[in-house]
Amino acid sequence: MKIVMDENGHKIVVIPDIIFKNRQNIDWSEVEDYLKRYLGEIITIVETQDVVYIGNKFPDEYKGSQYTKRLKGSSAKAKANAAQVIPEMLEIATDKTFHNNRKDKHSSDAGQGWYYYRTRFAMPIYEGERKTDTYNIYSACLLVNCALNGNLYLYDLVDIKKEASTPLKNYEIAKW
Repeated sequence: MKIVMDENGHKIVVIPDIIFKNRQNIDWSEVEDYLKRYLGEIITIVETQDVVYIGNKFPDEYKGSQYTKRLKGSSAKAKANAAQVIPEMLEIATDKTFHNNRKDKHSSDAGQGWYYYRTRFAMPIYEGERKTDTYNIYSACLLVNCALNGNLYLYDLVDIKKEASTPLKNYEIAKW
């Protein structure tokens, strides 16, 4: 995984390859299994120095959230493949905002509320089976809960949007 800068100086995590190829029927159990490799990791967000834990609830929520269930097409494919770069997306996260907990069901795991962080990633564009040197850029929101003990836990990746900007090309010349 590489972190690069776009022409405006914003960081983007580059996904090296598409491993979840199906746009219509993503196997979310396979994505959940992939995410389990991050359990126990502790990531520091560079901008805020917030320490975020990847706990055991994260893979299941990523797979089974209401947001994920509504995803279709390229957005579902983007979320599935973003699983490859979760630690890096946390590392480059920006624009931290706080929201109070609104649901009783989260009173134990988000007793002190929620933080939302913006992040960006790029996915390779394919022509048939051949990967090109061009990447579509996506923005997304990392949802982090603040537990009663003050620890921050990654909860989900939501609000994924393909950017209308010029696709990232030849990113090797703009490495961070």
